[in-house]
Amino acid sequence: MGDPKVLQAQQWVNATYGAVPGYTPCPEDGRTGWTTMFALIEGLQHELGISPVVASFGPTTAARFAALGEIGIAFPPGSGTANANIITILQHGLFCKGYWGADTYGQYTGTTVSAVQSLRSNMGIPPGNGTIDVRIARCILNMDAYVIVAGGTDKIRDVQRWLNGRYWQRDAYTIGPCEGIYSRDVQKSLMIAIQYELGLSPTGNFGPGTQAGLRAHPLNIGSTGIFVELFSAACVFNEPVNNTTTNRRSTYDATLAEFVREFQRFSLLDVTGAADYQTWAQLLVSMGDPDRPAAGCDTRFEITAARASWLYANGYRIVGRYLYDPPDSTLDKEIKPGELRTIFNAGLRVLPIYQDNARQLSDFTYIAGYQHAVNAHNLAVGHGFNKGTVIYFAVDYDATQDEIDEAIVPYFQGVAAGLSSRGKRYVHGVYGSRNVCADVTDRTFARCSYVSGMSWGFSGNLGFPLPANWSFNQIKEFQVTNGSDTYDLDRDVWRSSADPGSSSVNNPAGLADAFIAYIQQLYDLAVAYGGSKPPSQLVMEFIRHREYGSKNTLNELGWSYLIGDFDQGFVDHAHASGAAVWTLFKDPYSGYDLGAEHLMATANGHFVTAQPADRADANGGDVAGWAGDLMTFYADWRNSAEQYASGEAFCAAKLAKPNVVSSFGFNDLVEDADGYLIARAVRSGKTIVEAVRDHYANGGGVHRFTDYFNQRWGTAANCFGSAHNALTRPDLTLGVARKQLILFNGAPLLPSMMADLPGGAAKLAGFVQGFATALQDRITLEGPS
Repeated sequence: MGDPKVLQAQQWVNATYGAVPGYTPCPEDGRTGWTTMFALIEGLQHELGISPVVASFGPTTAARFAALGEIGIAFPPGSGTANANIITILQHGLFCKGYWGADTYGQYTGTTVSAVQSLRSNMGIPPGNGTIDVRIARCILNMDAYVIVAGGTDKIRDVQRWLNGRYWQRDAYTIGPCEGIYSRDVQKSLMIAIQYELGLSPTGNFGPGTQAGLRAHPLNIGSTGIFVELFSAACVFNEPVNNTTTNRRSTYDATLAEFVREFQRFSLLDVTGAADYQTWAQLLVSMGDPDRPAAGCDTRFEITAARASWLYANGYRIVGRYLYDPPDSTLDKEIKPGELRTIFNAGLRVLPIYQDNARQLSDFTYIAGYQHAVNAHNLAVGHGFNKGTVIYFAVDYDATQDEIDEAIVPYFQGVAAGLSSRGKRYVHGVYGSRNVCADVTDRTFARCSYVSGMSWGFSGNLGFPLPANWSFNQIKEFQVTNGSDTYDLDRDVWRSSADPGSSSVNNPAGLADAFIAYIQQLYDLAVAYGGSKPPSQLVMEFIRHREYGSKNTLNELGWSYLIGDFDQGFVDHAHASGAAVWTLFKDPYSGYDLGAEHLMATANGHFVTAQPADRADANGGDVAGWAGDLMTFYADWRNSAEQYASGEAFCAAKLAKPNVVSSFGFNDLVEDADGYLIARAVRSGKTIVEAVRDHYANGGGVHRFTDYFNQRWGTAANCFGSAHNALTRPDLTLGVARKQLILFNGAPLLPSMMADLPGGAAKLAGFVQGFATALQDRITLEGPS
């Protein structure tokens, strides 16, 4: 339902300026958007004598408006240069931004003054006497928000307001949004601020003067002043880093130094804790210092023995090469026969890249992604690449957010489905700007990001932090000259812990083989031990007993209540035989590390408690898996209610997302699904060894989310119903779990209490729908079974 004041603005501007040359009518739907703001701007231009009008608050509009001087209560219609329609346009703009702009249109009364003062205060600039100059007018007639929005943080908003308050009257500075979200505009504002403090003429670009200035301003513990504030602001824009955060401050203290050390470790810089030039550069631009050490590279040229020798001698240890070159290409860039052996013999590793044009929007569709994935799979198999290898699919242009939503994400959904259709022998990575990499990872679960950092001017690189799953950061292109041989090479900072690359081919081993052998060892010990419980159950209990059942804390005591005590005798027997609790193993279908303890606690719960006959219900077995995670996640939502009023939006941002800090992370959902499926297999008569082997080595987990959804719920209505029941239905086991997992995590109220509040039932339903949607979204990526 639209806002009546916005509808009134739309109706008035269309009726008043509909016949003006160049005017584009806006929809009359009561919804604020750029079409409405453009219509108001065009109306303003007409009042300023500009013809034809255009949808832009550009230099001519700004100059004409500035000539009016400040508009305020001292300038009623007829006594100054601002006419009644100009005041009305600004008042409608205020209403569209959520401020009560007027009681009487066309008259600059105290109501308008109060609205403008509130707007200015939200911007971080002095409220003054509530006047409007050209800077404020431009802000009234745009879509920037000056209050925190969903996904924004108070810390980023603090920096935004601070920057505005300090620099808003400087010529090169434009008042920026204050919605708490790091963006290209915010990044540019910070760069301009730095350039002002360096005594430069600001451009917003990271040019030689800025670089020289920052080299002359290193900071360390004890430093104070404006450059500490600017540096710490840049740190805030790049958080969190491995769950570490910071704040803007004016003194470089030990806490800031610790964040900097974590950032430097994450970015593969020298870990000093000091604000040296390389750290400044890495915080401000995607390429960082392009001359920093780099052990990775990529090229379209064949790596001959001589080139491989040169690469190794110059510090390179991995090289990116292409699986494919389109038939109409003249670049001849695909891997040549025998080339991989040459690379390996020189002590180098290789990373495979797949690119089929990928330089414009039309190259990206779901069907293209599916076909490219199948082709990449076949080519990689032909070269003998081992199971679990990450193949990087390229987005080799500056895709905007609209293009990412419209085409890039669907393309990678096709990639995921295409690899799934071939058994997920390989996992997909993404090459592109920071925004492309982060968005594709968030929505298609790409294992690794290969960032085109040297394209620092890309809109997708400005205002976006380095993705948490980055494995390569491309920072510089140059030409190698080695004797008479000349070829182009890109330098890549390589984070080997994210993707070690390939050092061999034709290895038949699977990523989970060692874990499967471990399960076999435990199962054999359980058979030899005997006891009253099935050997498969003893294996589950041993792996989960330390983290989920030690009884050392209230939480662990809850696990004992939920799924029973573990067999202490078998635990002692297994330890005496040399067995230890396995913690992490590599998932062959996603490439992510899975937690064995949570996996087996989930399996244990579903094994001892059959799922409800009514699949729209929930029970204690579910609490051991998805329902328990959902309860904890609900507590997180309620503790973040100021930032995320919508539970559905909170789920979309935080639930089961790779590399997103959350109590219900991507790995948690995978472990919930796998634990359920393994337990079902054991309940049907398989041993735990057979169930685990079939799931992780024989393709059982290729469609894990599809199988999980179909077996546990079957329909979207059942999924919604069971999640709602898990959170609200009166039941002893569910009730105990809710109190422990929700109230003890600091949430202000239980879901059943929230449902009784005005509007609470709808909010809770949105949260539950967010869970159901997250599951269904993951099914889409697996393609047809």
